[in-house]
Amino acid sequence: MKKGILILIMIFVGSFSAEAQNLDTFLKQADAFFKAHVTNGKVAYNAIKKDETALNEVLNTAKSITVVKSDANNYQAFWINAYNLSVIKGVIDVYPTNSPLDTKGFFEETTYSLAGKQITLNDIEHKLLRGNFKDARFHFVLVCGALGCPPLINKAYMPNTLNKQLEAQTIIALNGSFLKVNVKKKRVQASQIMEWYKEDFIMNGTTEIDFINKYRTEKVSLKSKLSYFSYNWKVNKQ
Repeated sequence: MKKGILILIMIFVGSFSAEAQNLDTFLKQADAFFKAHVTNGKVAYNAIKKDETALNEVLNTAKSITVVKSDANNYQAFWINAYNLSVIKGVIDVYPTNSPLDTKGFFEETTYSLAGKQITLNDIEHKLLRGNFKDARFHFVLVCGALGCPPLINKAYMPNTLNKQLEAQTIIALNGSFLKVNVKKKRVQASQIMEWYKEDFIMNGTTEIDFINKYRTEKVSLKSKLSYFSYNWKVNKQ
């Protein structure tokens, strides 16, 4: 009996170790890919199109990854990176292109083989991430392949630094091009992301201005009038 239990434990530990190694491999590949192909938030689509080997390798690794939402940091880090890589794959598959929206069903129909699922970009964002975790900061790290998106970083999101990275990218966005602020006239224009997903920015009884001021270096007046500027869907190429 004891020998049987020991074998089961060894199998479980071995399986857990293999899963951890697969995720670690994926994160290392993703990190190397972003470092090589992303500069100042822009993607080197021309270079990737000429040689898709690295992109295909990291996405191939992603097919067999196992992550569970109870292990939130690993789960979120995997799906954020998988989303950003899949967006690049979606652009590359039809490149050259002027915009992700030029491809019918880019977000809601095209599927990717990730973590044992055939899944769309919308399902990653809305079901697996927003649907399981109430965190508006996802909007500043999921990059949809367009200039209107927050900038894509040239590294992978890692489980042990995820919260710091989420904070950093939210701060960058809300102190940068995501907002247009006229202090004198008390007017704030925000990316349409804040209009489309307003519910994410007013959780727990806060207002959109409250959310903005949480991350702004130069606070805006609580009486500021908030409006939204049009989203730029032009592809985020170098």
